[in-house]
Amino acid sequence: MSCFSMDVFEAIETRRAIKKFDPTYKMSPEDVTKLMEHVILAPTSYNQQNWRFVTVTDQKVKEKISVAARGQAQPKDGSLVVILCGDMDAWKTEPLRYWKNHPAEKQEYVKAALERKYADDPQARRDEAIRSCGMAAQTIMLSAREMGLDSCPMVGFEYDELAEIIKLPENHLIVMMVVVGKKAEPALERGGQLPLSEVVFENSF
Repeated sequence: MSCFSMDVFEAIETRRAIKKFDPTYKMSPEDVTKLMEHVILAPTSYNQQNWRFVTVTDQKVKEKISVAARGQAQPKDGSLVVILCGDMDAWKTEPLRYWKNHPAEKQEYVKAALERKYADDPQARRDEAIRSCGMAAQTIMLSAREMGLDSCPMVGFEYDELAEIIKLPENHLIVMMVVVGKKAEPALERGGQLPLSEVVFENSF
């Protein structure tokens, strides 16, 4: 891995959705691990860590993903495909471990809070998975920039086909995927950001 380094603002400013990746560039296993070690620091409600990540580097599998992505080339040409999924049962799967570094009373408090919020509300579980995976996806993309790499977030794929490729377990939801690699050509100029005056409101609308 290179010693490429940038500050957070620069990573945000230079992060672009790359459409054409260099198919000859391959991330090392160590780089993939380093990336994912930072991704799992992304926040989740109650620290339930309800995301699950399928990392794909096998070329044959990436080619299948490209087919499921309606023929888009990014998955097969990028070095790494990260498929972000939500575990709908994370809230009840050994919940005490989510606060294992804290006293037992804190662990029990969180366990009870998780049950109150999610036990009878599948929509809340789904919403939480989407929120968690969204924050993790941004963490992937900004971490990739820190490593001198590029990325492309993707939701244009056939859900059932991708689920079959990755053998998606029951009670899991595919939220999106992010391709990471080296760009073969730069992204087009940004389409045009709306002014702050149209999207930011102080104290209330």
